[in-house]
Amino acid sequence: MSSPLPKVLLFGPRRSGKSSIKQVLFSKMSPHETLFRLESTPTPQHLIVDTNRLSQFELIDFPGDWDEASNNPIFLGLSCFVFVLDAQDEPYDLVLSYLTNLISKATKVNPLIHVHVFINKVDGELFLSEEAKYDCRRDIVSLVQEEMETFQGLDNVNVEYYLTSIYDHSVYESFSKVVQKLVPALNTIESLLNVLVERNGMEKAFLFDVASKLYISTDSNPVDAAGYELCSDMIDVVLDVSGIYGGRHNSESNREIEDGQKGEGEGGEQDKSVTEEEKNGYYDSESCAAIHLSNGIVLYLKEVESMLALVCLTREESFGRRGLVDYNIGVFKEAIKKMIAVAG
Repeated sequence: MSSPLPKVLLFGPRRSGKSSIKQVLFSKMSPHETLFRLESTPTPQHLIVDTNRLSQFELIDFPGDWDEASNNPIFLGLSCFVFVLDAQDEPYDLVLSYLTNLISKATKVNPLIHVHVFINKVDGELFLSEEAKYDCRRDIVSLVQEEMETFQGLDNVNVEYYLTSIYDHSVYESFSKVVQKLVPALNTIESLLNVLVERNGMEKAFLFDVASKLYISTDSNPVDAAGYELCSDMIDVVLDVSGIYGGRHNSESNREIEDGQKGEGEGGEQDKSVTEEEKNGYYDSESCAAIHLSNGIVLYLKEVESMLALVCLTREESFGRRGLVDYNIGVFKEAIKKMIAVAG
């Protein structure tokens, strides 16, 4: 069954980590669980990602031995695809030959397609230093360019390379950049964030999808890895604290406990586990939090739209004018809602 949503295709050899990336990002599976809970992908696996109304797409995970020659139509209307390779599995010759064949077939259908290469598993003993990681990236970029020279018409293909691992934030940041290619109003949102940051003296601002922790857009200031990680982790903090102290959900939990206690008296057993759906339910229009760091930076989160959050880094002196900050964020929020209504 074909979906009208934009598509992101996941390619790569067996054991490269494609399915692990998908499960960690969109099913909240622990990175350690992927070692023993996942099996090889036998057929293309489809996943609809539609938790917010700004970035909705269909993710298709293809088997490692997929025969691209017989499935050329899948590239029709496609704006980008992701190729995942295992950085620890040398030599790369066969894998990169597979990649360039895919690029050649995709560009024949869509010359403007974006190709994202995830150099995955840069978390082993071979990559203890940043220098080792960047050496690996440089070698792969060079090999891909050599392979592409053997094909005609691949001189101007847009190929972007990312160093990724499911054990840190790198895979979230990298996939965020993939998703941004699918947001039609990306330039407009970035302009709005630029104005917000400038008018409020902020250091940085991100618009996050709360469910996946991917950022849909950010202002034009450079992304600092440490700052991005703080903003991303803040979403977990807000969801966890809201789950414990949130008024409406806390009342519901108390009623459930009372019912459970009655059930236990009759031999029943209460399941106290919290699903991801319930956890995401703790995020609503009242969600807001500020965390003051020891270095004078304030992390500030505000709800923007259903499952969308604005997370900002600002200085204490700028945050002192919180009324003005909240007013300007309210203006930004209304602009996003109008944008969604027009698109919708």
